[in-house]
Amino acid sequence: MKIVTWNINGIRTFKGGIKKALDLLDADIICFQETKVTRDLLDERTAIVDGYNSYFSFSRGRSGYSGVATFCKDSATPVAAEEGLTGLLTNHGGAVGCYGDQGELSTEELHLLDNEGRAVITQHRVMCKNQEKTLTVLNVYCPRADPEKPERRLFKLQFYKLLQARAEAILGAGSYVIVLGDVNTSHRPIDHCDPDDIENFEDHPGRKWLDSFLFERNEEDEEDEEGDEEPIGDGKFIDTFRYFHPTRTNAFTCWSTLTGARQTNYGTRIDYIFADRVLTETEFLAADIMPEVEGSDHCPVQAHLRCALLPNPKCPPLCTRHMPEFAGRQQKLSQFLVRVDQQALRDSRDSLPGSQDSGEIRENLNPLETGNGTGKKRGPAAEASAPKGKKSKTTRNAAKPQGNLLAFFKPKPSQAAHLCEAPQNRLGNGQDGNVMGPSQGLVVENPSRQEPVEGVNSEEIKELQGGQEESSSSNDVRSVAAKEDQCRNGRATPTEDDEVVTCPKKEGSLGFWKSVLRGPPQPPNCKVHDEPCVLRTVKKAGPNMGRQFFVCARPQGHASNPQARCNFFAWVDKGK
Repeated sequence: MKIVTWNINGIRTFKGGIKKALDLLDADIICFQETKVTRDLLDERTAIVDGYNSYFSFSRGRSGYSGVATFCKDSATPVAAEEGLTGLLTNHGGAVGCYGDQGELSTEELHLLDNEGRAVITQHRVMCKNQEKTLTVLNVYCPRADPEKPERRLFKLQFYKLLQARAEAILGAGSYVIVLGDVNTSHRPIDHCDPDDIENFEDHPGRKWLDSFLFERNEEDEEDEEGDEEPIGDGKFIDTFRYFHPTRTNAFTCWSTLTGARQTNYGTRIDYIFADRVLTETEFLAADIMPEVEGSDHCPVQAHLRCALLPNPKCPPLCTRHMPEFAGRQQKLSQFLVRVDQQALRDSRDSLPGSQDSGEIRENLNPLETGNGTGKKRGPAAEASAPKGKKSKTTRNAAKPQGNLLAFFKPKPSQAAHLCEAPQNRLGNGQDGNVMGPSQGLVVENPSRQEPVEGVNSEEIKELQGGQEESSSSNDVRSVAAKEDQCRNGRATPTEDDEVVTCPKKEGSLGFWKSVLRGPPQPPNCKVHDEPCVLRTVKKAGPNMGRQFFVCARPQGHASNPQARCNFFAWVDKGK
């Protein structure tokens, strides 16, 4: 038996489809975390894969967030499957059961813990030493504790405790138990790229929970004077990777993609396969990480077991094959209708956004009372005049005539074309006060009005208004403008003898935008590698949010690694 867990950072990112990825992993049970898909976005190609049966848990609060999925080969079809850890999401007969002690958490807290799609449980029949046993696999994506959100720290610890209670309850019922997935906590300093950089590493609440959840032996002093083994963790589960590789260093499963840390292997080990002690010591053959597999900021973790899986002839109700949208069954209309609580609707009057005025509130709450936007009910005559079953058509402005369809296809002259059009259309015989300089090709209408023209400064306007002695005759003006019009429309190519005619609007606009949009500043070279730096922007909330700075362009790594990023740092001056 082979089992794999992998945080894939989005199940829809597989270019070749999920089928190709499953076949390449070649495992009997494949558990994915952070699928980032909700049920309405789940397509049939992902949900129904030939040769596999799948089980999903979706985030119910946010789209494109969290989510886990377990894919089992048809030769490893489970006997039961369940979404979540609390049992509150289970409304079918194929549940796993054994929920443990949940007395410390309220019903509201239990709903919130299962509301983000972080757990799928499958239960299988296995043959171990000619005896049929039960194996339960808990696929979990544990929450991340955001330092800026203290409430998420409590949420993470509550999830840990709920997971431990459920796993130990299933183990106590006589089943073998495997807990795997993204736990979002590195356990020991050996599992972290730079543990000395973290203050009070051992006192982290997540690490203390792992101490209580896992069983470990002290490698430095494995036996006391009487020869008895000295455990340093009294939990019921074992970290299978450390069971086979107790002293391997630089064995990480997660790296920062922002800093390119995977190139220097500057990461953490936060993806695990935990198994109960008896199963680990009697049935596990190997467990290892798979850093050569790319496609996510995490790498997969695999384990091989001696026992063989026994398929169930029928998939549990949670299987995606039973979803109405994929099962080929016609859905009932009642499934799309939801009963509206009128009392809750009336109570919601006070909860509308404060930016809405009273008219908008009336329209949102009871659109029938707003009528045609006047705030009055329609009279009986108006209702009677409209045919039953059809909405009466109303026009907001009956006096406005119906437009011609051909008017939508007439080209509208742009402002630039209006300013630079040929003077024969605007100048006439030169007696209406319009003046144009022969070298600019720009028309200034009614100079006496002193209206500013975009792209021309006041000095140029005065020159155009006052000095006509150097201007050419109207025929020369028309000739130059005609040539400009021909060149602009592609009907002629200017020769060497022709005078180049330009539009000051374009030149002025180009200079203006160059002065405003200067582009990114030139990067300096870092002091250690003498290589161009990269530009970064502070996105963390605080006094420096939005400021830009330069750092070394090399990937992040340990300070002792000469190929890693140096400590060069420089703020970008605001004036540059």
